[in-house]
Amino acid sequence: MTPNYQSLMLPVLRHGAAGEVRIGDVVERVSADLGLSADERAALLPSGQQTIIANRIHWARSYLKHAGLVENTRRGHFRITDEGRTVLADPPERMTVGFLDRFEAFRAFSKRSGAASIGRVLQEPAPEAEAIGSNPKEAWRRSHAQLDADLAAELLARIRAAPPAFFEKLVVNLLVTMGYGGSTVSVDRALVGKSGDGGVDGVIDQDALGLDRVYVQAKRYGENNSVGAGAIRDFFGSLDRFKAAKGLFVTTSTFTRDAVDTAEMLSKRIVMIDGDKLVRLMIRHDVGCRVQETLVLKKMDDDFFED
Repeated sequence: MTPNYQSLMLPVLRHGAAGEVRIGDVVERVSADLGLSADERAALLPSGQQTIIANRIHWARSYLKHAGLVENTRRGHFRITDEGRTVLADPPERMTVGFLDRFEAFRAFSKRSGAASIGRVLQEPAPEAEAIGSNPKEAWRRSHAQLDADLAAELLARIRAAPPAFFEKLVVNLLVTMGYGGSTVSVDRALVGKSGDGGVDGVIDQDALGLDRVYVQAKRYGENNSVGAGAIRDFFGSLDRFKAAKGLFVTTSTFTRDAVDTAEMLSKRIVMIDGDKLVRLMIRHDVGCRVQETLVLKKMDDDFFED
């Protein structure tokens, strides 16, 4: 029987200790270590797109990464971190999600994931049937929330690693996808960020007729570098110079309480989108991600059987 992903976290961590490794090679090595039969190695998920063992090892690697025990180096490759080596120096008998919760990075991931339902997922993960302790519909919803939370974290990490110019283009692209500016708007023309731009990275029509405009400020900050009240006041000054009534401030980090209070007191409407809300909007509008698989949940049509 193929082990669940929690049982695979410690083996995956050990295989990452030798240096950069390819996730595909780890799948083969762990399968060999576990003595999995050819049938067990070839067993596919219901979607038929991935083997069960590969899927569970990918999940194990994902959780280790969120805890800061491994890090991605390039596509399909990862390596152990110093924190991970510390764990291997005195490893637990079995690594679980509960064990990972002792790491600040993992707790931050859990907190960033937002909704209470996702918080429960991180405490009671259930990608395998044997881990499910509730009815199938609840388990399906928890699994969907878990997948979205993991995708959101991956998106945010990729955005933070990209150049600032990419982030500015991403924000405008998202607005266009959400319907701002009309169907013929050009993302490149909406970008104005350059020397002498007056503190504004993008300008986009709020509607197809151009009756009003949205001025955008995009700040690609690290996780622990929050946007403060000073940045909000500076953006307000930029809006004033453009004689703009409203603006959108987007960041990959968070806003301080003072920043939020400052925005609420100013005479111009400033909408603030932090990193968590940004990636949720990206997922909702298929920006930077795409549909991988569609599952249809059906129910009995009682009316069909009525006389």
